Amino acid sequence: MFQIHPEGRKIILITCVLVFLLGILLGYLAPAWMRIIGAIILLTFLLLVVSFFRVPKRTLRVEDDGRIIAPADGKVVVIEEVEDTEFLQARCKQISIFMSPLNVHINWYPCNGQIVYKQHHEGKYLVAWHPKSSLENERTTTVIQRKEANILVRQIAGAVARRIINYSQPGDQAILGQQLGFIKFGSRVDILLPVTARVDVDLQQIVEGGVTVIATL
Repeated sequence: MFQIHPEGRKIILITCVLVFLLGILLGYLAPAWMRIIGAIILLTFLLLVVSFFRVPKRTLRVEDDGRIIAPADGKVVVIEEVEDTEFLQARCKQISIFMSPLNVHINWYPCNGQIVYKQHHEGKYLVAWHPKSSLENERTTTVIQRKEANILVRQIAGAVARRIINYSQPGDQAILGQQLGFIKFGSRVDILLPVTARVDVDLQQIVEGGVTVIATL
């Protein structure tokens, strides 16, 4: 059993009303076979919307010992060195996690620290696995100062995901295991680490947000 995230309550309510009204129309206007098919489609759609906003029961990591934890559920689609010009102004190791519409959409803080930077950027809605999506899509960047290192987390909108929620503000404390934000209907999260960090995941590996160790500083 799972809880429903507060970000989804309004959307789920609207979806329920639409499904109900469409169901009534089908009942009056469609033949029996079409009513059955339509009911299956409508109920499947409703269940998918509900699942988008689920809060899974899981034991989140709370010990900050130099390990960086996955900020999102999904699949590792990029592991590479990049040059960050937005804030870090340095060569970094980038790990990107693609969130499909079937994944949990909550984003978690990957480590403890202090929020030193947050910036939302308007942009395109390229598919999240597009190489240019990190820099051209709508996105929100959060930087966490953890002891000697700055950790950059970038929430990226995609072709389906059109709204990024971010709860952090500069000066706030980032706490491992607490929620950083939410991306509605999937997309991608990039995390930029010092080049000296050891990457602990592989390409195409499935990770759990708040649980899987993706790197060690």
